[in-house]
Amino acid sequence: MKKLCCIGHITLDKIITPEREVYMPGGTAFYFAHGLCSLNPDANFELVTSIAETEMKSVDDIRARGAKVTVLPSRHTVFFENTYGTNQNNRKQRVLAKADPFTVKSLENIESDIYHLGSLLADDFSIEVFEMLSSKGTLSVDAQGYLREVRGDKVYAIDWKNKQDFLRYVDILKVNEFEIEALTGHTECEKAAVQLAKWGVKEVCITLGSYGSVIFDNDKFYNIKAFPPKAVIDATGCGDTYSTGYLYKRASGEGIYESGQFAAAMSTLKLEHSGPFNKTEADVYALIQKYQG
Repeated sequence: MKKLCCIGHITLDKIITPEREVYMPGGTAFYFAHGLCSLNPDANFELVTSIAETEMKSVDDIRARGAKVTVLPSRHTVFFENTYGTNQNNRKQRVLAKADPFTVKSLENIESDIYHLGSLLADDFSIEVFEMLSSKGTLSVDAQGYLREVRGDKVYAIDWKNKQDFLRYVDILKVNEFEIEALTGHTECEKAAVQLAKWGVKEVCITLGSYGSVIFDNDKFYNIKAFPPKAVIDATGCGDTYSTGYLYKRASGEGIYESGQFAAAMSTLKLEHSGPFNKTEADVYALIQKYQG
């Protein structure tokens, strides 16, 4: 298996649903690390995060699961408030605190085959970071942070400033059905994916919530069906879980369709509870087999 490195802030999240209100760690870094540790505790994986000293327990918990974690000190921890209605595909967000951004200097000694940048806010990673990491390995990016603008404490959807300059360095881009319209102006997955590919992205992964996902690579579309959950409990982190499963399988040498199907099944199992994915690789394949048989 190739080495995987996820870089991103661990957050403090307040999650409000019609059933409950909870505080817990979050962010791409948190969901990716825990998900990967559940899939394979011995995976060739490193987490790089930036967090305030007050939230170091989140890092200690990940290290206790066997993962290598590099911590870059930050004055603050990112603090998100996520509010969901009865439709878990939609959420409202507020940002109550921001952490320090990642820099070329802080990341120049990090070595990996695949880098996944879990952007939460537009200034988390500069274009210089994209350029440096893409020169050292495969660069995977979650676009969500670059499409968020904080005004006061509220989060608004915006276009990605200078997106074409950034995207030419990106090998794998994860976006959802709302982000593709903000990025490309297209609501149709196929048109949006083709446009993103023209800007330089090699693999475009578009997640569509309960409608599945679409992956575009080398002029070929892969349509991945969603797996029905036993219950819809908490969608927070499902997109990050999808990236975890997809990159884990790509790093293991699996093809695009197989990796996308694994990611979709993994996301369904995560949707059935609050917190990060906590099942096994065997559980994911059991769900796939259930609907293939």
